[in-house]
Amino acid sequence: MTVSRRRRLAAAALAALLLAGCSSSPAATGSTAGSPATGSSGSPATGSSPVDPGTAGSTSVTSAGPTESAVTSSSTTTPDDGSAPAYVAGLQPEIDRVVAELGIVGGVVLVRSPELGDWSTAFGTRTYRGDDPVTLDDHVRIGSNTKTMTATVILQLVQEGKLKLDDPVSTYRPDVPNGENITIGQLMDMRSGLGNYTTDLALNEEQDANPSRVWMPEELLAMGLAMPPEFAPGQGWFYSNTNYVLLGVIIEQLTGHKVEDEFASRIFQPLGLQGSSMPALADAGIPEPHPQGYTYGTNVGTIDSNELSPEIQAAAADGSLAPFDVTGLNPSWGWTAGGAISTAGDLAVYVKAMVGGGLLSPEVQQERMDSVIPTTDNPDGQKYGYGLGLFPGGFYGHSGELPGFNSFMGYDPATATTVVTWATNAPAPNGKPPAVSLAQVTIGALAG
Repeated sequence: MTVSRRRRLAAAALAALLLAGCSSSPAATGSTAGSPATGSSGSPATGSSPVDPGTAGSTSVTSAGPTESAVTSSSTTTPDDGSAPAYVAGLQPEIDRVVAELGIVGGVVLVRSPELGDWSTAFGTRTYRGDDPVTLDDHVRIGSNTKTMTATVILQLVQEGKLKLDDPVSTYRPDVPNGENITIGQLMDMRSGLGNYTTDLALNEEQDANPSRVWMPEELLAMGLAMPPEFAPGQGWFYSNTNYVLLGVIIEQLTGHKVEDEFASRIFQPLGLQGSSMPALADAGIPEPHPQGYTYGTNVGTIDSNELSPEIQAAAADGSLAPFDVTGLNPSWGWTAGGAISTAGDLAVYVKAMVGGGLLSPEVQQERMDSVIPTTDNPDGQKYGYGLGLFPGGFYGHSGELPGFNSFMGYDPATATTVVTWATNAPAPNGKPPAVSLAQVTIGALAG
């Protein structure tokens, strides 16, 4: 591998850090949502109950050489015949370290690299202290990775002449404050200045008290549009889930169809993504097979920071405090900003098409790739920012977090390398996003 390619891969690890803070969870920092967990004292909050710790123990399973297919086979133990790519020797200890440090219950790391070799591993269990191993086929909530799908459909509608990126949002939603000066493109690249409804205290309180509640898009927009603007349109950058709920409403307005149907016909079916779906608003289920999602914090308790108290961190680490199962949380509050479900194999196929081409015309695809407005510079010369529904770096893609689930997908067009990770128990008690942490060490190992 050339020095320049190594630098691109290493730089992407920094990009993953930037992705970490941009989940679709309710609080500004990407905090958790769902069943009440624990208070600052470390004792269960009123009316809540932890999962049954069950029997201690976990199972790690791996597989080598995934094919370029959306449907992955169940993971099996890697044969001890030296067939794993060379980078695995350095990567596996790093994965083990991150799993132990962040208390990951279960997860997946998938790499597809024509130069360095394909490899994937599924580790841990589907339930806390259970004995049912995670597999590569498992379905998980993918949080803000959904935004890339919403943006892709909007760009397809641009191709079809149904709207333009420089159209004012007031054309479609006259109720948006200052909407005549906010463009569709500014919604997509987070430069509208609109407030982020997921930081609303009432939303977080209701999520703690009533995690099964079905939220309608208009309810979410009412919260976001009532917030004071962060800045004048185009004069700054602010990650706001309100932008992407607005885009979802516009998709349904222009197509006359539910977004779940548009995602299926425009993205999932053409790419053969049999494990991917956008659930209907009232659907709180996850297709089988799937792991359970766990978290330790409440929504309100993590509005300012995902990092929990030292007491809770210590209790989680020594096993005296079990996490709370938030698998059944209704994801309608995330909708087109964060409600989709997928598998590691599907995400690998999707992110390659999203970045490398196959879902848009060559002209619109190039416009998307050129859309990133840098927000920071790296000493290596890499620029990071946000474009039309994607983060750039050595790897282009996104991350996502819903309570109990964290995921990352990235594709480097220079090396044709794909990295996908997901993990449960999200965020970790120390506030770190586990899948993004796994992506960092994976990209670091690929960079040598």
